[in-house]
Amino acid sequence: MSVRVKICGLTSPVHVAAAVDAGAAYVGFVFFPKSPRHLSIATAADLVAAVPPGVAKVALTVNATNAELDAITGAVPLDMLQLHGSESPERVAEVRARFGLPVMKAVGIAEEADLAAIQTYGRVADQLLIDAKPPKDAAHPGGNGLAFDWRLVARKYWPCPWILAGGLTPENVATAIRLTGARQVDVSSGVEIAPGVKDEALIRAFIAAATGAT
Repeated sequence: MSVRVKICGLTSPVHVAAAVDAGAAYVGFVFFPKSPRHLSIATAADLVAAVPPGVAKVALTVNATNAELDAITGAVPLDMLQLHGSESPERVAEVRARFGLPVMKAVGIAEEADLAAIQTYGRVADQLLIDAKPPKDAAHPGGNGLAFDWRLVARKYWPCPWILAGGLTPENVATAIRLTGARQVDVSSGVEIAPGVKDEALIRAFIAAATGAT
C-alpha cells in the first residue's frame, strides 16, 4: 500500500499545483493568524478551487469558534477539518457533528505519557495527526519543524487512521516511515525555504521519498 502524503500550509497556486502534480493525497490550508502560512478565506477559496477531485482539501484551525468555522466552511469547499489546538475530545465530537465533515485531530507527542491522548482522541476523531509537542514558549502549535522520538509510536495501532508529522523532510521521511510503519505523512516547514514559503523542488522530493519508502 502506497504512503499517502499531506502537504500543509500551502499559500500559492504554484505550490498547490506542485503538490497535486507530484501526487499529494491531501493539501492543507491554514486559518490561524499567528502562522506565517495563514490565509484569508477569500484566498483559500481561490486556491481550493484549483484542486482536482480526489485530492482531499483540509482546513487547519486552532481552537476555532463555531462562528469562525461557519465562515470558513461556508465559503471554502473542504473535505476535512484539522483541529490543531487544545480542543477537548468533546469539542472534537461537537465539530464533527455540527459541520458534517471528517475531523482530523492533532496530538502532540514528546514522551510516552502523551500517548494516552492518542487513544482518547482516536475514539472521537476520524483521523489523528501525530505531531511533535511544541515547546512551552512556542508561538505556534505546529509547523515548528520539530521531530519527536519516532520509536514512541513505532508499529502501534490506534483507534483510527493516523498521519505522522513533525520535523519531516525529504531527507528523513523514508527513515521515519520505516521506523514507525506510518502509512500517511504530513509536512509543512520541511518543504520550505523560509517560514511560509514553499519550494516546488522540495515538495516533489518529499513526495517521491515518502511514496518510494518501503
